[in-house]
Amino acid sequence: MSAELIKGSEISKQIKEELKVEIANLKEKHNIIPGLATVLVGDNEASKVYVGAKEKACKELGIYSERIDLPGNTSETELLSLIDKLNNNPKIHGILVQLPLPKGINETNVLYAIDPSKDVDGFHPVNVGKMMLGEPCFLPCTPNGILELLRRTNTETNGADVVVVGRSNIVGKPIANMLVQKKGGNATVTICHTGTKDLASHTRRADILIVAVGKPKAITGDMVKEGVVVIDVGVNRLESGLCGDVDFDSVKEKAKAITPVPGGVGPMTIVMLMKNTVQSAKMHGGII
Repeated sequence: MSAELIKGSEISKQIKEELKVEIANLKEKHNIIPGLATVLVGDNEASKVYVGAKEKACKELGIYSERIDLPGNTSETELLSLIDKLNNNPKIHGILVQLPLPKGINETNVLYAIDPSKDVDGFHPVNVGKMMLGEPCFLPCTPNGILELLRRTNTETNGADVVVVGRSNIVGKPIANMLVQKKGGNATVTICHTGTKDLASHTRRADILIVAVGKPKAITGDMVKEGVVVIDVGVNRLESGLCGDVDFDSVKEKAKAITPVPGGVGPMTIVMLMKNTVQSAKMHGGII
């Protein structure tokens, strides 16, 4: 047995085509052009790559993109002033401040300053709280991308035993919360982390295993059961190349389906950001 590949690169293309139609319709019928502002402070090379990819996606889809690059010595006060201007700019429907920020700038203060109605990353506590309550909100992009992968591959979550390895605020906690909701997931969810005793005893009973720990090949074939669906969120750079948090070669022999690295979850994160930006444009335009 060798697992079917869950190709986020292909599924993201499908979603992009759907968004192109939606964006064209917004322009034609409502004279609305969705707008996304990306703010990059300093010269972190990885951050430059991420911001560049988001710019490229905007251009491809017809979303207005405004990129603001600030020097590394920018003060927190200056950054908060910029966010205030973007909050009040009607051309901008989504604001994304690329993390990490340089030392001396409090990330929490910056994220909290973004208008929740323009928080297309889904990190503001207002959106996190609404997600917890199951109310309409901007869902964080990577977890929402994972849900979309499960939906579009017809993976049954209703009543499924889901094990999430990792408890970050960006992936682990939100995906667990989203999958436990009665609408959208309705799964039984276990969160495992560094304090979990006998991790393998939990991962072996998973129908769906989601791994986001930032540790190369942390989950091996002997830690999963036959027929599991595996979502590998990790991206690690080794001398041999990129790999995930799952040992792909050993796990694929037992899994029913698995995301590759690269080309799995990664492309979904950016396309869900685009989807949130379009949703925000519709909300600000009074369409939804």
